[in-house]
Amino acid sequence: MNVCPITYQTVETGKYSQKGIKLLSPSLTCLNDLDYTKEEQIREAALRASKISIQGVQPKLSAKLSIKNCRFELADRGGTFILKPQNFIFKDLPENEDLTMRLAQIIELNIPLHGLIYSKDESLTYFIKRFDRYGKSKKYAVEDSAQLAGKTRETKYNYSMEKVAKLLEEYCTFPIIEKSKLFKLTLFNFLVGNEDMHLKNFSIITKDNVVMLSPHYDLVNTTIVMNQKKPEEIALPLNGRKKKLSEKTLVEYFGKTVLGLNSKIISKSLNKIYESKNIWYDLISKSFLSEEMKNKYFELLQKRWKILFSHSY
Repeated sequence: MNVCPITYQTVETGKYSQKGIKLLSPSLTCLNDLDYTKEEQIREAALRASKISIQGVQPKLSAKLSIKNCRFELADRGGTFILKPQNFIFKDLPENEDLTMRLAQIIELNIPLHGLIYSKDESLTYFIKRFDRYGKSKKYAVEDSAQLAGKTRETKYNYSMEKVAKLLEEYCTFPIIEKSKLFKLTLFNFLVGNEDMHLKNFSIITKDNVVMLSPHYDLVNTTIVMNQKKPEEIALPLNGRKKKLSEKTLVEYFGKTVLGLNSKIISKSLNKIYESKNIWYDLISKSFLSEEMKNKYFELLQKRWKILFSHSY
């Protein structure tokens, strides 16, 4: 018996469940291993870095799904998926990102299709469908917050969460809706230890003349990856600080004062997260993380949970 890395369902034969295969495409009948080892993927990512529009520290590859060959194939242009292989420096990154994105999906944050696939050396590679592509080679207009704020890749941490809220006010069609999303996302990042949510990781997308927050991406428990003794809890300061955030800072100050959300919206977000705890724990147990990393994830979540939910909702 195996566990499908796309759905986490148990499968009697093969590596993937039929549901997982059909999520990729209704026309797909099977899924073959990616035709590269982890070492080869990292090498290809380095060689193709100047040819694709995806940037960042973690090695990334652009790919298309070949229905005919039942596999992901690398593509310099027109890729509809992003692949992230194993990292030699940071342990379990693909497994970590896949799990963290699933936890976000449970609380109804907007997450693109994603999952894990096997490479020819049996290592797992993370995949995510590009949300800025549609139809045949058509693109939605997407801008990240660094672009909106006039910041660069080098200055993407030189901002604050208060200013991010103002960007939504300035650019989004329905700011209050997007602010409620930002509130839930910020609580989520605090809970799961995503301390690297810089300006490049907040984007807006335009669809049907409506400007809104894009689907979320690059959600990773960086705290357990970096293994720092005194990690920061947030990438962009909130109320002038990046550490020792409290329920009062996150809920009262950010939710009510900065974002201007009413008690009903705030309670709805908190309740959704609170009610998802057991599902989160079950997913962490089922995940493809090593036992060591699972335990670290559990421990951090328990600590953060006590801080955010010092009062019940």
